[in-house]
Amino acid sequence: MRFWILLLVSGWALAAQASSNAPLEAVMERLDGDAGQRIAARFEQVGVDFPPQRVQLIALKESRRLELWAYSQQRWWFIHDYAIFAASGEAGPKLREGDKQVPEGFYRIVGLNPNSHFHLSMRLNYPNAFDWVQAGREDRHKPGSNIYIHGSAWSAGCLAIGNHYIEELFYLVARLGVEKAAVLIVPYDFRSRAITATEEPAWLDDLYGYLKLRLAKFPLSEKRLGCGLGCTRIGYGAQLAPN
Repeated sequence: MRFWILLLVSGWALAAQASSNAPLEAVMERLDGDAGQRIAARFEQVGVDFPPQRVQLIALKESRRLELWAYSQQRWWFIHDYAIFAASGEAGPKLREGDKQVPEGFYRIVGLNPNSHFHLSMRLNYPNAFDWVQAGREDRHKPGSNIYIHGSAWSAGCLAIGNHYIEELFYLVARLGVEKAAVLIVPYDFRSRAITATEEPAWLDDLYGYLKLRLAKFPLSEKRLGCGLGCTRIGYGAQLAPN
């Protein structure tokens, strides 16, 4: 009798494991009827083709906002402003494993996890080449890894945007292709606030200057005034090269 009970329990465990390891295609099919329609509607309201040629996400750590911009018709368009529910740490770059800092820099999305413990997740290429160079110069052998934009409302070193929002962006990036999605993470909005000089690390001012130049390609003037966080804004199109 005990043997059959153990066999039955093992069967349940295997079935649960199989259902939790859904392939990307199955997850996309599930998202297509809800999240896919939501994100497509945002593009339609702005008058931008879906999917676009490429997308840029801009994470503002201080105000906990995640902007979505799309490149289409030879210009950048502002699509939507998402809330970041959780982002641990403070202003400043990630330096080592376990410091719970959200990185700051220009990153690529390099992987999609349809079976994340945080509902769905998109992996960033942190540490990138710049991060590795600085870590090597400062003898930091473990600058950290496994940085994601994911669902849920809790995070330690990543960006948590809730299950509802991650479904939209996950669907968008999967449709577009990860190679066409980039993420810019800054401590605060350099478009509306001057960069505050820093003492440590010594290379941070140069990094912030570089990020400010990249951020300037997505001007605040392209966002309709008077629209609150989380609503759909109408972009007027910045005639800039995607780079």
